[in-house]
Amino acid sequence: MDLFLNELTSQQIIFSIFLTAKVCFWAFLLHGFFGILLAWYLSSEKAPFRNVINIIISFPLVFPPIATGFLLLMVFGRFGVLGKYLQPLGVEIIFTQKALVLAAFTAGLPLVVKPIQSAIASSAKNLIEASLTLGKSRLTTFIRVVVPNVRKSIFAGLALGVGRSMGEVGITLMIGGNIIGKTNTLSLEIYNAVFDGNYLRAGVLCVILLGVSVILFTLLRRMETRSV
Repeated sequence: MDLFLNELTSQQIIFSIFLTAKVCFWAFLLHGFFGILLAWYLSSEKAPFRNVINIIISFPLVFPPIATGFLLLMVFGRFGVLGKYLQPLGVEIIFTQKALVLAAFTAGLPLVVKPIQSAIASSAKNLIEASLTLGKSRLTTFIRVVVPNVRKSIFAGLALGVGRSMGEVGITLMIGGNIIGKTNTLSLEIYNAVFDGNYLRAGVLCVILLGVSVILFTLLRRMETRSV
């Protein structure tokens, strides 16, 4: 028990815990904003470029994380498609904590968008049409009709997004760099601990992630029970 507590209170683990919490917090905010808006946009069959955007969002679900990270590296790297324009502005993404947020956001986005998009298409579509027919603007319809009627799917999607963000490794490893004391999240710290043969530390970190996962699973189960 003492060994467990010593590992739990080590500076390296404390840093990883707070870094992971920080990344998940920012990913949660980004998912809450962009995830809901994208789900609302994609729920309309007449939306321009709907199929293209749908494919891009779903891409991380079927494409290997390491390969996804490589593509992001080619886009946001120093000489990447967008990175070469950000570099003169002093904006660094790759191998910074911004890259961790980008990785978490990318990995979790489809798990946020898909449940909300499905809920809007199945349960709120008629209400949306009625609201627009009555002369309400799309913004008013979104705030007063869509969000209240799919709030359970929003909470479920955000919970899944946070869980995926917390466990992200492949994309993070590629664009975050696994730099000790800078970009080593909890999941990457498990990798480092196993690589170093420190199975006690890896076990402590797994217990932490397991505890958070159980909390998220319990919240999802309660929402499912209330919706029945």
